This record gives sequence, C-alpha cells and structure tokens, in this order.
Amino acid sequence: MAPARAVEPPLPLWEAGVFGGTAVTPAYPGASERSTRSLALPYLIYRGKVLRADRSGVGARLLDTDRLDFDIGFALSLPARSSDVPARRGMPDLGTLVEFGPRLKIKLAEPTQRSRLGLELPLRAVIEARGGLRRQGATFEPRFVYALQGEQQAWHVDASAGAVLGNTAINDYFYGVSPAFATGQRPAYAAKSGLMLTRLGLGGSYRLHPDWRAFAFVRYDTYTGAANRASPLLRQNNGTSAGIGLMWTWQRSSSLARGAED
Repeated sequence: MAPARAVEPPLPLWEAGVFGGTAVTPAYPGASERSTRSLALPYLIYRGKVLRADRSGVGARLLDTDRLDFDIGFALSLPARSSDVPARRGMPDLGTLVEFGPRLKIKLAEPTQRSRLGLELPLRAVIEARGGLRRQGATFEPRFVYALQGEQQAWHVDASAGAVLGNTAINDYFYGVSPAFATGQRPAYAAKSGLMLTRLGLGGSYRLHPDWRAFAFVRYDTYTGAANRASPLLRQNNGTSAGIGLMWTWQRSSSLARGAED
C-alpha cells in the first residue's frame, strides 16, 4: 500500500515577481558551439484548478485525477545566429521556437510521503517566431520524472530520464541542408523523422527567504542512435547544459489555491 501523502497548507492562488538567471547550452541540439544567455523577466504563478502557470509549465488542466493529469502546456527555445556557428555559416538563422500541445502525466508510484515517480507524455507543435510565425514541425518527449519536495515546498528536486523525437519537419529545421546551402564541407542532406536525442536531467530549487528562491539545473543529452546522426550539422556525440538563477516574489494573493497542487 502506498504511504499516505503529506497534507500541505494551501499555497497562494497567484504569485508575481521577477525571474533572473544564466544558462550555458549548445547553440542548438548537436552543435559544437555553446551559448551563454542571461535573462531577467517578470513571472506569474497561477494555481487555478483549470488554468495554471507553475514550475512545470503554462497551460490548461483538462483532467485531474489521483493518477492522471492531462493539460495543454508550453515550452520555449531561444534563437541561434548561424554566423556564430561555423557548421551553419551562410544558412538561415534559427529563430525563437514556441512549443505547445497536450501533455499526459501519469503517477506511477509514491515511494514516500514527499516523493513521486511519474511518466510525462507531451506532444507539441513547434512554431518559429522570426519575421512572423511559421510552423516547423512537432516533437514528442516521453520522460520519467522522480520528484522530491520539502515541507511547504521549502525545497524541490527532480531527476528525469527521457527522449526527444521529432517529425521530418523539425528534424529538417535543425539538421537538413538544402542544395542551395551545400558546400564542399557541408554536403546536402535531407533529414528524416525519428529520435533527436536521449536526455538525463537534474534540477532543484531552495527557498532562501519567503520572497526569494534559488534554482539550478544540469542536463546531459546524447545523440547516439539519433535518426539524423549522418547530418553535417550534427557535430557532437553528446552535449551538456546548466543554469542557475533567482526568483523574487513581489506580490502574492491573499486567496488560497484550493485543490490545485503546485
């Protein structure tokens, strides 16, 4: 029998503040070059029963049971200039990518009162924002997530293992080389659908003060077995990403979130 889940006091319905951080990542999946980016942005956490914006994403919860959670979620990838990446020099830049679509979360086990093992199955359309909006394909990112958290969410740690698969369009966006951009060192290449990468991740956050929270993450990607390993743009066998940051809560509601777990 699974252990009884710890009962936590309800959290504020919403919180607003400023988020700032720095991350080091590959310029794009499989690139030899790395990018260091720093951002400072306003943030909003909203813990409604249907509409939600929290650490797991932004979306609309359509189903919420003891074991299943089905929502519409969003993700964001930052752009990369081809002039900064020798393998892509002369090719179009990679724009900001906005991903959205349905996500099914399945609770597999609760080993302790404050831990949970789950399976997440997000399927997302990918939209490029660069001189307008263009659909660039779709991704599927199944992953197992093991999460631990302290009382009243004083700290939170999660470890994940999964894979990212893409259809022909998104793989061609990253790895395809049309004849117009082929060179002696960069032959033409037509990408195909399939595995993009396999990923391990570790992330966490810690409340330093009622209004301040520190967070960090590290991620390891391997391209072994990738469907487009032969592309001249897929330059690495693996890649790592890491980031740190702070969140400052400026305001929070006096109303409490009822029946909506963060």
